[in-house]
Amino acid sequence: MRKPVFTAFALAALASAAFAQDPGQDFTKADAALNATYRQVEHRLAGDAGAKARLITAQKGWIAFRDGECAFQSSGDDGGSAAPTILAACKASLTRTRTEQLKGYLHCAEGDLSCPVPAQ
Repeated sequence: MRKPVFTAFALAALASAAFAQDPGQDFTKADAALNATYRQVEHRLAGDAGAKARLITAQKGWIAFRDGECAFQSSGDDGGSAAPTILAACKASLTRTRTEQLKGYLHCAEGDLSCPVPAQ
């Protein structure tokens, strides 16, 4: 029988989930914050159809990555009782990271050509 190997990331995600009463609820909150931030970025890109299309493509790709990465991380206990907790904790952690990334786009300096979102 193979022992599950937890990465430092998975252990940190698990520890984070341990403080949440329900890891699924932690993910739900993180996802709601992500969606609110995403809508703000999307609103800023309203006048640029090409940029908005690239945002949508990037977000769909990111969701596929998050879901695949978390399925992989939770596979160490595939079918076990810890798998759903590891999955939810991973999704919450990666979702919070993505939210911070999107928030960063909302605070780019005027004239920053490396920023895909125009300043207000």
